[in-house]
Amino acid sequence: MPGLVLTLCWMLMIPLWAEESGALREQYWPQWRGPLGTGVAPNADPPVEWSEDKNIRWKRALPGLGHSTPIIWGDRIFLTTAVPYGEPLEPVYDNAPGSHSNLPVTRRHKFVVLAINRSDGNILWQRAVYSGLPHEGGHYTGSLASASSVTDGERLLAFFGSRGIYCLDLDGKLQWKKNLGAMQTKHGHGEGSSPVLQGETLVINWDHEGQSFVMALDKRTGRQRWKIARNEVTSWASPISIVQDGIPQVIISGTDRVRGYDLASGNIIWECGGLSDNIVASPVAGAGMVFVGSSYDKRVLLGIRLAGAKGDITGTDQVAWSRLRRTPYVPSPLLYGGSLYFLAHYQGVLSRVAANTGEDRPGPLRLEGIGNVYASPVAGGNRVYVTDLKGTTLVISHDDKPRILARNQLQDGFNASAALVGEELYLRGERNLYSIRETARRSEK
Repeated sequence: MPGLVLTLCWMLMIPLWAEESGALREQYWPQWRGPLGTGVAPNADPPVEWSEDKNIRWKRALPGLGHSTPIIWGDRIFLTTAVPYGEPLEPVYDNAPGSHSNLPVTRRHKFVVLAINRSDGNILWQRAVYSGLPHEGGHYTGSLASASSVTDGERLLAFFGSRGIYCLDLDGKLQWKKNLGAMQTKHGHGEGSSPVLQGETLVINWDHEGQSFVMALDKRTGRQRWKIARNEVTSWASPISIVQDGIPQVIISGTDRVRGYDLASGNIIWECGGLSDNIVASPVAGAGMVFVGSSYDKRVLLGIRLAGAKGDITGTDQVAWSRLRRTPYVPSPLLYGGSLYFLAHYQGVLSRVAANTGEDRPGPLRLEGIGNVYASPVAGGNRVYVTDLKGTTLVISHDDKPRILARNQLQDGFNASAALVGEELYLRGERNLYSIRETARRSEK
């Protein structure tokens, strides 16, 4: 009887723990695209205005170069970066077919994970997990540390692609590591897909010019749970995780099509064709739908119903709507309060549509003063934030008729997507990490 009572108590407590864990995640920014995987911080109220001399809580110079998004849990910010070391070498240029606009390999690098104090920007610890000579230089707009990390509040999973996946505790102690091989990217343009964590399982997408695959690992040990070959070429999209009809699944965009995989087995639940063969924007999902797009050589944006999706659903009623204009290429869409926001290619034209129908709400908005945008838009406090490469961020109202609330400028370059926590906005530049918070609001407390 005591054993039965204990078992019943355990079963009753699991949903409570799960609910508490989900509520805690929503306070922070535990992965690329935030706690919901949609670009939204549901509990955040970030600042509206800032500049180099206004509302900067602190600014911290960063070693090396990386474009990974700041990952935030508790009082810590986690970043990855690649730091050159040793004497310069004779430049070696990529010989990948179609290579262009690439940087030569000229230095060895240390691949580093950083933990930074949220309150003052001081570096708490810095750990080099790998050192060596990169096999690709990558596109000049990219970096050797573009994949974002993910945390469950106990461990940090830092992904460096061809340099491996590393599990650290939050004090920087290595728990396990795994080498997945060398990735050969299209045109030698570099790597960038981030892993996703669902429960006990970490999922990595490995689409490249060799044999592509998707792999699931045990987050505690690094043990492989399953590995499924993919008939894909290079894509840079990150997987997302959802639960549909009680079944956890992972959704991945890639060559021509998007697929939903059973998290437990890796089996394909559903798939839908119609995309390009050069996918950068990651899917977003919510309210029983998933949204996927491409723009490089084929413009398309699809809104797919997940309930009842089985097998090949291309051209069926599971595809609720599609669009062929102003579709996203580099920045991923933002799903916020029943509206889907997306940029045309990577330029300063923002569309907002009803997520369930694809109808314009109210139509495209030209973002004056915004140039090329590689960072994905984020949202919180009933506002949308779009940051371009040259450090301009537009703050846009999340209203029936969106308005530009502020145009903010920083003296840095920005590829990494922003992170929102509480009343703070974190922007990771080419040289610095910024913590931005309204001074007046802070002084009132």
